[in-house]
Amino acid sequence: MRLTLSLSDNPATTSVERAIMEFRSARPVVIDGTEGSALVVGVEDLDEALSAEIEAIAGGHAHLVLPAARLRRLGLDREGPGRVALPVVDRSRVETLALKVDGRIDAPVRPADEMDNEALELARLSLVLPAVVVVPLAQGIEIAPSLVRVSGADVRGYRRAKATELKIVSRAPVPLEGAPTSEFVVFRGGEGLRDQVAIIVGKPDVSKPVAVRLHSACLTGDLFGSLKCDCGDQLRETVRFMAQSEGGILLYLDQEGRGNGIANKIRAYKLQSQGYDTYDADEVLGFEADQRRFDFAAVMLKELGVGKVRLMTNNPEKIAALTKAGLEVISDHRVLGRPTAENVSYLTAKRDRAGHYIDLEGMLACSNKD
Repeated sequence: MRLTLSLSDNPATTSVERAIMEFRSARPVVIDGTEGSALVVGVEDLDEALSAEIEAIAGGHAHLVLPAARLRRLGLDREGPGRVALPVVDRSRVETLALKVDGRIDAPVRPADEMDNEALELARLSLVLPAVVVVPLAQGIEIAPSLVRVSGADVRGYRRAKATELKIVSRAPVPLEGAPTSEFVVFRGGEGLRDQVAIIVGKPDVSKPVAVRLHSACLTGDLFGSLKCDCGDQLRETVRFMAQSEGGILLYLDQEGRGNGIANKIRAYKLQSQGYDTYDADEVLGFEADQRRFDFAAVMLKELGVGKVRLMTNNPEKIAALTKAGLEVISDHRVLGRPTAENVSYLTAKRDRAGHYIDLEGMLACSNKD
């Protein structure tokens, strides 16, 4: 009798999480799709040695998959991802097409197929640059046991599955400056291999509408006081307001750089120092305006017994997301930081390009009075 041992409650999500760890470690992954299998590797750590190995396997059939945002920067008006043939896996050419500011398309671009899209999604889940080299594998080819394999369907369904796979793993009182009665509640899940934190400030009555803020983590602003954004001000102003009123809940979400990850955020900062605004910088890197999802935040609130919220945000997407998830948004309130010479262009871009509710002129007038 042959016994199969599995200690995983959900083998599909487990296999994707293993693939994410491999991809983040710059190791190739095999994706099994409906039309066959392919070896996929991210472009971030593509060096000469790995390029040569991939070329030997590919036999002239590799291709580079780029998202629509990057294709637009390369001079093509595209709404969806595309693929560029790589007869030779040339590291320099791949880098130019995937990352260089002055890169331009140099070959025909075909629409991406299902597996190409699955490879891009794996890159996004791994918080690496959204550009991948894909090598279709001939039927019957022998794959080394050390290579992680994952179903393309599982990659596509991962975010949706993890949105509801949230559980509280720890909680404890943590007195804060200006908010001595606060509790940290740590959830696991929601965005995959990450922890999310709910900070309960004061003693909010969850039978009534509760003041709530969804705050995406910002290492540079929240911790180091970066002048390039208003995130740290928003964080501290929210906690202060909740402590001085009837309490509230701040969800501190691991969504650095609008969901792109800290490495890509710093890449975008470098581009901003060269004159790009925050959204153009992300587009150069291949990202659309905002990669974040907030459906799991609604699950966290429901787990804490919250059904009605007074949402503290400038972002209309957060209001829409909580409403769509079944929470009743009774009202929404602005949370404004200090305008600085370094963040005015950032605030302007959020207002003009993403529709954030920011009265920049009023903020500047108040700042000048001070």
